[in-house]
Amino acid sequence: MSHQAKMIVDKDFVISAIDDRLYGSFIEHLGRAVYGGIYEPGHPSADERGFRKDVLSLIQDLRVPIIRYPGGNFVSGYDWKDGVGPIDQRPNRLELAWRTIEPNKFGMNEFVEWSRKAGTDVMWAINLGTHGVDEARNVVEYANHSSGSYWSDLRISHGYAQPHAIKTWCLGNEMDGPWQIGSKTAVEYGRIACESAKVMKWVDPTIELVACGSSGRQMASYPEWEATVLDHTYEHVEFLSLHSYYGNHEKDTATFLGRSLEMEDFIKSVTATCDYIKAKKRSKKTMYLSFDEWNVWFHSNDADKKIEPWQIAPPQLEDHYTMEDALVVGCLLIALLKHSDRVRMACLAQLVNVIAPIMTENGGQAWAQTIYFPYMHASVYGRGQALVPLVQSPKYDTKEITDIPFLESIAVYNEDAGEVTVFAVNRDLKGSLPLEVDLRSFGGSCRIIEHLVLENEDLLTSNTSASPNRVKPHTGGNAVADGSKINSTLGKASWNVIRISLL
Repeated sequence: MSHQAKMIVDKDFVISAIDDRLYGSFIEHLGRAVYGGIYEPGHPSADERGFRKDVLSLIQDLRVPIIRYPGGNFVSGYDWKDGVGPIDQRPNRLELAWRTIEPNKFGMNEFVEWSRKAGTDVMWAINLGTHGVDEARNVVEYANHSSGSYWSDLRISHGYAQPHAIKTWCLGNEMDGPWQIGSKTAVEYGRIACESAKVMKWVDPTIELVACGSSGRQMASYPEWEATVLDHTYEHVEFLSLHSYYGNHEKDTATFLGRSLEMEDFIKSVTATCDYIKAKKRSKKTMYLSFDEWNVWFHSNDADKKIEPWQIAPPQLEDHYTMEDALVVGCLLIALLKHSDRVRMACLAQLVNVIAPIMTENGGQAWAQTIYFPYMHASVYGRGQALVPLVQSPKYDTKEITDIPFLESIAVYNEDAGEVTVFAVNRDLKGSLPLEVDLRSFGGSCRIIEHLVLENEDLLTSNTSASPNRVKPHTGGNAVADGSKINSTLGKASWNVIRISLL
């Protein structure tokens, strides 16, 4: 095959209408995600509640639809009651998951207030490590019941007359992991998740629930864990979670750029397990997936080993992302879109400071990391229907992964706006890649709105507080329309967004 790529896009070949929650994120009480991240009273940009407005502005530009909170490993030892009521009466606690001090100055009510300013919904994770069924029903009553009961009236006494109306709830976090406080076998977790789900929905029948899948496909119990958990919970939950992180410890960029193929395999195998239990139970219900932790994570591993324990908000998991990482995140976003028929929710983990697209300095500035841009582009322009990508592309092999296409691409059709957006990564590290996109099924001609490109000659360069704009997208892409065909040349190792207006 010659070194060029082609993609045919047919408006009738729809993968799925994309659930906006595919572009969710995650904030855990970990490192400086909360304290010094979204919340820093006394910061020059802080509002009357202590919320950093510079951070809020960056998040608002991302159009994040939902944020998972408060953890993560943190939640398995967390008592949500420590984080409500008068701030000056809240206790300091030893936080065992990350070996820090949790001051509880920020909790449920603050997060709900903050999320409304950020324009996002809340995905609340409950503690099924040290807590159980009773706490599960109580926290839903506090958050969602209108009034006239102990917990709802307690919320009202804390200054929140209206229910928070949190719709999406996670039944614990990574409960198969030996690192998890209160970790459980699949049967133990399946039983407590089932019983918690029942009482939570008895309190509020409108909520949606996410059961814990394996902490990762590397777990010895995977995918038997998924099958056992779903055996207990299938008719009580709407989603099963997936978690996966990707790194380049071997400094093998070509393999690193192919990791999104592993994400796709992971999604396919979990989907198959869900469908096996559906068949086993003779159920008419389809189980959807919540990929509620995903990202690149490896840069900070050595630094984290040197952090002294029992500090408040130390700089943990602060990966400084490179241009290379941005390309991988772009490929991972495309992988999620390819499977948006089953992956209805996903959370880039995390949002601020902790393996995050946004970094801050305590008392100083906030800036966008390299991975911010593909995430923002997908969230802003990736709303509508994901279309089946019929792709012809040259491929390459590495020691670990074979048949990696140089072109990673998908198209999203926004019928209301009369637009098609093509997201494309050229994985070729040495040369550009000619691309033809055939839109013949849409009829007529089209025009290019813009061709955004993220690229940099140095794949290991990062944005910093001193140079916050070192890596940023430009509008100098060369896509041109010729009737119903789009022709462009994708620069080597580049992320591309081609926005097309249908005439």
